[in-house]
Amino acid sequence: MTTEQPRRPRVLAIDDSDLVHRLLRARLRHERIDLHSVHTAEEGIDAARTLEPDVILLDIDLEDLDGFEVLARLKADPRTRDLAVIFVSASAETMDRVRGLDLGAVDFIGKPFDVTELRARVRSALRTQRLLRMLSQRAQLDGLTGLWNRAYFDDRLSKEISGALRHGSNVSLVIADLDHFKRLNDTYGHPFGDEVLERAAMVLSGGRGQDVACRYGGEEFTIILPGTAAEEAVEVADRCRAELSRVEWSDRPEVSISGSFGVADLTCVAGSPTPEGLVKAADTALYRAKSEGRNRVVRADPADWPRSIAG
Repeated sequence: MTTEQPRRPRVLAIDDSDLVHRLLRARLRHERIDLHSVHTAEEGIDAARTLEPDVILLDIDLEDLDGFEVLARLKADPRTRDLAVIFVSASAETMDRVRGLDLGAVDFIGKPFDVTELRARVRSALRTQRLLRMLSQRAQLDGLTGLWNRAYFDDRLSKEISGALRHGSNVSLVIADLDHFKRLNDTYGHPFGDEVLERAAMVLSGGRGQDVACRYGGEEFTIILPGTAAEEAVEVADRCRAELSRVEWSDRPEVSISGSFGVADLTCVAGSPTPEGLVKAADTALYRAKSEGRNRVVRADPADWPRSIAG
């Protein structure tokens, strides 16, 4: 399984006061965080979407929008609804605190803030976010193979395509299916079938560091290849195909496994590229690989001509 490189926690401060930003930088300078500062509500909302901060320090009394409206908009957006928001305000009104917490804020810090309290509350919010991410990640792992599961695949593919379109790059998708897997299960039993799935997962996730291997369901797997055109993805898929064919089983020397692979990139999708369109293109190529004899890689093509590498 490909894991993302760890990064320092990000804290976004949204406040229209230069003095507050200077104080926050001074008070939090010894914390192991990256502190980002913006002065308006609209800048803050945009920064929350692009930076994906771990914690937001949000003032209530902003000039363009009040903090309650900012928080409501953040919670209404799937991209930002899970971010931890701490209100930082000079207001001592109990109802302001209650309203903020009801809208989804995780904490409230009064101005002028005490240094020790500020650091403690930021640390607490960061710890909570880290635990939530760990729980979320565990929910996105396939229990048998340890690969990312279908839920993670759907979310990650959507993000990779959006990023590719935004930056004018490409992304490829490989869909792999283990050949005659049901026959293996019926002949040798499900425990051996599980062992085959585990070994296949090791092969498919053992390639390039930036590629993302997932278990799509049953004996089907996917590999998302960011910044990669179909020609290169075909080479990656064929290396996996060849390695699968070389797997040996000491207790069952008569057994060999193989896989069929369908490959597509964004140029293979008619119209505006979508996750559904890319999956369909790769799946169509996979169907051709199976119908042409299995144990091969077939690339989808806008001109609808299959390009295959047979084993």
